[in-house]
Amino acid sequence: MGGFPPSSNYLFLGDYVDRGKQSLETMLLLLCYKIKFPENFFILRGNHECANVTKGKYINDMEIYWRIDAKTWGSINVVYGFYDECKRRLSPKMWRTFVDVFNTLPIAGLVAGKIFCVHGGLSPSLHHMDEIRNIQRPTDVPDYGLLNDLLWADPSDVTVEWEDNERGVSYCFGKKVINEFLAKFDLDLVCRAHMVVEDGYEFFNDRTLVTIFSAPNYCGEFDNFGAIMSVSEELLCSFELLTPADHPLVKDRYKNKNKK
Repeated sequence: MGGFPPSSNYLFLGDYVDRGKQSLETMLLLLCYKIKFPENFFILRGNHECANVTKGKYINDMEIYWRIDAKTWGSINVVYGFYDECKRRLSPKMWRTFVDVFNTLPIAGLVAGKIFCVHGGLSPSLHHMDEIRNIQRPTDVPDYGLLNDLLWADPSDVTVEWEDNERGVSYCFGKKVINEFLAKFDLDLVCRAHMVVEDGYEFFNDRTLVTIFSAPNYCGEFDNFGAIMSVSEELLCSFELLTPADHPLVKDRYKNKNKK
């Protein structure tokens, strides 16, 4: 779909573990690619790459947000916690080793100096890009502050500047915040993840921010598409959709293949 490294460069936006049956395989594959192609493969940290989340600290924080209706919250909490998966399949000690890796992951990335990539969103504590570069790693995710916001914050249609996030963690930020951030740092786009969106990607604020979600039919309950974003040398963005396995198009394709 997107090509293989080193001919294609990849940047992942986080949340590789939890709420799935194969978190171990997913994380190990990403790390293998990073070892094999260190200059072509980049793995950012998500809010789930954290000891407290993988062990269920935020299980009651209504963390899943269904973007079709901004007032609707998902009913799922932790379906498969990464800690439990490691404990069941390997050992708690191996979970601790993975957490040590999570604590070293980079927090944000810049594509061609114009596209700001991060898992969650913006922060009222972010005044200079060097503040991100100067985050000392390895580090756990604190309960508040710059690092927490970059992994947990969300855009909001009803927020002008900053409001407390209904997740119970970090903030929601509005269009004014996005516009001022892009102007201040001479950027074109904020690219983030952290929310389930129906079509796999969703633009916000006149296409100055895009949410990308790559897991189709998330947790088997959302019936959403997944998506990946490709960026050309001219910084033109295009999207390819990942279809849920039980989608009618996939079922028809499978039936036709069997007929042959």
